[in-house]
Amino acid sequence: MILPRLYPIVDLGAFASAADPVLAASRFVEALIHGGATILQLRDKGTDVRRFLTCARELRRITRDRAQLIINDRADLALASQADGVHLGQDDLPPSAIRPIFDAATIGAPDRHLCIGFSSHNRDQVRLADSMPVDYIAIGPVFATSSKANPDPVVGLEGVLQARQATTKPLVAIGGITRSNCLQVREAGADSVAVISDLLESPVKAVEEFLSILG
Repeated sequence: MILPRLYPIVDLGAFASAADPVLAASRFVEALIHGGATILQLRDKGTDVRRFLTCARELRRITRDRAQLIINDRADLALASQADGVHLGQDDLPPSAIRPIFDAATIGAPDRHLCIGFSSHNRDQVRLADSMPVDYIAIGPVFATSSKANPDPVVGLEGVLQARQATTKPLVAIGGITRSNCLQVREAGADSVAVISDLLESPVKAVEEFLSILG
């Protein structure tokens, strides 16, 4: 899997105060794509599964033939929304359980591959993930972040470097990454940087600037 250098994450919780969170998230995604994003992940840590699926299906409509859509945590919702894959955490179902389901879902469609991303938070977890049937590995949080209620310990640029040394699989760095530090993260060995907060204001301009900085 060849990862784009920028990997936007759309956190539905960031639009919870909007009159229509799904509509607000959809407009945000349109802006991200307009700015040049070619992959994005939908994340919803809330308890409203119906809203999560509704948003996933709407984003699939928007992204189809324009950008890859990855669903956070929920492989079932990824399948139900016809997304391009799932991103799993340490506490989710293991990739070894999801891969056969994804492969079965694409029988008869040889050109379609449902990808699996997997989160790691230290070198040992990266090494373990390297042996799993995953398409890319995420490492983080690289810097302090406010996007999670109980974040794992910060790994810093050294953690990205160690992760790069522990795997040859595509590596996504996540956590507190902004336009001011993203180049350092790439230089430490990340193939792609995942960004949440620094895209929320003026998303078109933010994506364009990230892509310009990352080269």
